[in-house]
Amino acid sequence: MKQILLITDGCSNVGESPVMAAAHARQDGITVNVIGVIDYGTIGELGSREIDDIAKAGGGLSRIVGTPQLAQTMQMMTRKTVVQTIQQAVNKEVKKILGEGSLEDLPPAKRSQVVTVVDELSETTPLRLALLIDASASMKPKLAAVEDAIRDLALSLEAREGSSEISVFHFPGSSSEPAVLDMDWSRNVSDIRTLFGKIRMKGATPTGPAIFKVLEHFGYDTLNEHQGRMAAYSDEGEGMPGGYVV
Repeated sequence: MKQILLITDGCSNVGESPVMAAAHARQDGITVNVIGVIDYGTIGELGSREIDDIAKAGGGLSRIVGTPQLAQTMQMMTRKTVVQTIQQAVNKEVKKILGEGSLEDLPPAKRSQVVTVVDELSETTPLRLALLIDASASMKPKLAAVEDAIRDLALSLEAREGSSEISVFHFPGSSSEPAVLDMDWSRNVSDIRTLFGKIRMKGATPTGPAIFKVLEHFGYDTLNEHQGRMAAYSDEGEGMPGGYVV
């Protein structure tokens, strides 16, 4: 299961639409959640609407929070969207059985069994979560709260029974690099402690290009896994023939 958690405090102003980027993520099976970290009154109606639109396009949740609520909100959104994704998959299977029926149409005893399975899968299903942090200049006063929240989230994910991996990006990067990979996939909370000294705050907010950069990383990682499986397959002496004759 794959998720992007975008943490931002304002409107995008460079490059492709972040709503379009989130829609691409959803097509790739990646849920996009968005947290707007604000001091109330500093984000306009347009920014709030964009945050909501990005999450809707990405099949995720959006929340506008102050820094004191950030850690709790990150954990809640991550867990809730895991449960929602599993529920959607279960509902599809139920529809195959019941036609146009839904989970609510099952007898109480059967429905209870399905809910139990969803809860178990929520804790055991492997999860990959890419954190995408807005490091534009206006986020500088909030960076300490973001750092603490990420550590709390990592500890929460470590407590899950299933495999949970985190990668961390921040944006903007250089003019040719819309987002910077700060930490590749890791299960170790300790890896996060050295991240924030590397982040340099800048002015622009290329949210759309940054999301596309994270999608590239998910795709590159999937390609590496595929190549690894193919190499293992070849090592077993069962590789594909190098050519053929017509």
